[in-house]
Parts: sequence; structure tokens; C-alpha cells
Amino acid sequence: MEKNTVLSLRGLVKQFDNVTILDGIDLDIRQGEVAVIIGPSGCGKSTLLRCINALEPVQGGEILLEGEPVAAGGKNLPRIRQKIGMVFQSYDLFPHLTVMDNITLSPRKVQKRSREDAEQEARELLARVGLSDKEKSYPRELSGGQKQRVAIVRMLIMHPEILLFDEVTAALDPEMVREVLDVMLDLAAQGRTMLIVTHEMNFARAVADRVIFMDEGRIVEEGAPDDLFDHPKTERAGAFLNMFTFESVRA
Repeated sequence: MEKNTVLSLRGLVKQFDNVTILDGIDLDIRQGEVAVIIGPSGCGKSTLLRCINALEPVQGGEILLEGEPVAAGGKNLPRIRQKIGMVFQSYDLFPHLTVMDNITLSPRKVQKRSREDAEQEARELLARVGLSDKEKSYPRELSGGQKQRVAIVRMLIMHPEILLFDEVTAALDPEMVREVLDVMLDLAAQGRTMLIVTHEMNFARAVADRVIFMDEGRIVEEGAPDDLFDHPKTERAGAFLNMFTFESVRA
């Protein structure tokens, strides 16, 4: 593994009921890199992220985070998971807790940080994402975009080494999508290491250092955004990207 490689996947295989979902994935993510995974629904993108975070066991290959193996049930998993931040499409906020308590629960319980320390950092992060006035609100009082920004803050306060985003705008109304994507663009500008699954092609092009196209559980093609979007090398990637191009049907 190269010196500046944060995450390394080798020959990763994932199966459900003898159906292969991931078929020999090889992938390296470098420190400070923003890699975006695109591809048709059902190609294995979200499953790949869940395997990286050991939310799903794998049937073959290995996952290394900073040289350490990541495996479901591994003795080092609680410590390793603190280095992997993940934000899901469904927010997963505790409905009975305020925004502040949702954010500070893990740093206080898992990292044994003081309430004062955790709340101070939470306020700084909430200010950064434009939610300073929401710390006493409950999730039911927030819009979808606000919930997703809280979920991002909840991840950031744990100081992860790599940030995983799984279709975080898929459940949002169009007006809310931009406020979440702006936060992610800001994180990319800060030099955060990020692996993003998205169907937002314009966002992928704007934020990515590298775009990875997956299909049928394999990495078909990868490259710089302009190269992959404008000059795909494989017929399959070209056909997929052509689905997002429309010509006028009016005379």
C-alpha cells in the first residue's frame, strides 16, 4: 500500500444468497482525495460503502484502512470504525434527542469526551453548516436538508480519517439538495478524504478528483471527471452517461 493511501481494497467479493454483488473490487483512496462512485441502481455502490464500514461481511478479499484490516467481527473494529465516518440517505437521527444531543452522544459515550468539550465543538460545526439556531430542535422540527446537515456534523465531530457518503441527497427535495451539496463541497475544499456515492452528475463532476463508474459489481472505468464524462473509454460508461443528455424535441 502506498504511503499516502488511506483505504485499500483488494479482490473484494460480496455475495447475498449466492448472488455476487461485488465481484473482485480493487480500489485505493489516497489521503485528501475525493473519489465519487457513479453507476446504475443495483450495481453495488452502496453495498461497497457498507462493506468498507464493516456493516456487511465480505466473502473474499480484504479491506485495509491505514494498513489495518477492516472486518465484521474483528477485535479492532470499534477503534477502526471511529476512523470511518458515514452518512446515510436516511439520516438515522434519534427522534427523541435534540440536535445537540444527537451530535454529542457518540463523542461523550465512545470517546469519553466531556459534555462541555463536545458541545463546544458541536456549536462550531453547526455554525459551519448554517444551523447555529437549531441545537435545541428535535429532528421532527427540521427539513430533510437540515437533518442531513446534522448527520454530517454528527459524523465530523468524531474526527474520522475518511468520510463515506451514501446517496445523501436522494431523499431530498431539489431546493434542499443544494444546501447539503454545498457542505460537501466545503469539506472537499478543506482537503478531507471522501468516498461519495451519488446520482448527482453535475455535483460529481464539480467535487471529484476521480470518478469511478461501477456496473454489475465491478469497476468498469475510472478517471478524472472531465475525461470520464466527456470521453468515456468504455461503451458501457458511455451508454450510462448518455442517459443524462437530452436534445430538444421541438422544431
